[in-house]
Amino acid sequence: MMNTTTMIRLLALSGVLALGACGEKPQDMTASGVKQDDAPYQGVGDSQYAQAGWKAGDKDSWEQQLKARAQYGQNDYTRMGAKP
Repeated sequence: MMNTTTMIRLLALSGVLALGACGEKPQDMTASGVKQDDAPYQGVGDSQYAQAGWKAGDKDSWEQQLKARAQYGQNDYTRMGAKP
């Protein structure tokens, strides 16, 4: 059997390892990241992923783009020409 000193050392080591896992560093957004604090229609600025014809900050344009994407890009019935 293990002696008491070895058992205490093993428990202390496991406690230190368990508490070491709790020390996560804060993950702040850097200047190269995209901040999501604004309304979605405000946009991300100059981005290669922005849809042509959409104006950043224009809520009506944003809603029209979402409707068009839902109707023509994500609706399998209209994409495949099938009738529902």
